[in-house]
Amino acid sequence: MSLPTSHRPTQTARSSKPSDSPPAPASRLLVRVADGFAFSGGLAAAVAALLSGVSSQALGAPAATTWAVLAASGAFIVYALDRLRDIDRDLAGSPLRTAFVVRNRRPLTISIGLAAIGLAASLVQASASIVLLCVAIGGIGLFHRRLKENTALKTAYVSLAWVGACAGMPWLASGLGRAGLWVSGILLASLLANLIASNLQDHEPRAGSGFDRSNPATILWLARGVTLAGIAIGLAAPAAFRPMVWIPVCEGVALAAYRPTERYGQFAIDGALLIGAIVTMMHFAMAG
Repeated sequence: MSLPTSHRPTQTARSSKPSDSPPAPASRLLVRVADGFAFSGGLAAAVAALLSGVSSQALGAPAATTWAVLAASGAFIVYALDRLRDIDRDLAGSPLRTAFVVRNRRPLTISIGLAAIGLAASLVQASASIVLLCVAIGGIGLFHRRLKENTALKTAYVSLAWVGACAGMPWLASGLGRAGLWVSGILLASLLANLIASNLQDHEPRAGSGFDRSNPATILWLARGVTLAGIAIGLAAPAAFRPMVWIPVCEGVALAAYRPTERYGQFAIDGALLIGAIVTMMHFAMAG
């Protein structure tokens, strides 16, 4: 899919917000590597893997690596495919990411193929119930391009899909009953807050979107309120699950210092989930 002449990738980065202006030469390579990690879908894959790992650790699920690989490869495939297919529509809200995707179509396509091999290799080790869960999540990803026009609907189903991928598989593998609800609740609140805030980065007007972007402060406070709900769930959870409170805490910190720039959305808002998962794993390790 080609870009309109007036929206060439080389001009896209120049037209982005002031705080996303090109970095100094000394740090340009680091920024390019970080951009590649985030814009390709690598960050989404890393978040999925670590949230799955945290869930497996909390629930005592066996084969934790298998569920982490499934979650990571699935997230990478869905996000990379969506970015390749929706270049024109993503241009307004994510110009830097769109420019990266246009420049790297072939490497992204190859990476999707490699991720698909990893997903298939892990899927053969899964039980029938987990395979069905993956098929359901994959179906949501398949129709994401059409469904995402409604922002409120997108926020809901993407959050649930992430919870299914990151908490659902370890939950099914662990065989635990209601205990998995605590893990799912903490992750759901954190992911909802993340997606509500991420929608502020999307400046493309959409009819009937479900969110009034003309009042971003209200949307931002809604996201912050959801993180507080996640923190409350984490603190109220049994001791075995309480370390997971770091995930909504880190997301809340990122939202408290919110900046309406594309890179802040990628690295701070999304990166907060990654940091929260890492801190949670460290807490689990120290608790023994």
